[in-house]
Amino acid sequence: MAERIIDIGDAKQHLFSLLKSVREGEEIVLTQAGKPCARLVPYSEKAQRELGFVAGKLDEPFFDALPESELSAWET
Repeated sequence: MAERIIDIGDAKQHLFSLLKSVREGEEIVLTQAGKPCARLVPYSEKAQRELGFVAGKLDEPFFDALPESELSAWET
């Protein structure tokens, strides 16, 4: 289903019907002054992301505090 573009002023007047369309799977882009400002999309429960999804492991030294010379390079 294609997305529908609607001005935010019109969206205020038709909110309930827009929400019905979104529940049915339609995506709606809200515009203000002709520029996109928000997107209405159907809500979905996202599965919780599992930690450790990146290949590889970090060695213990990765978690050691940085030396002062390195820390001072990051200070502004």
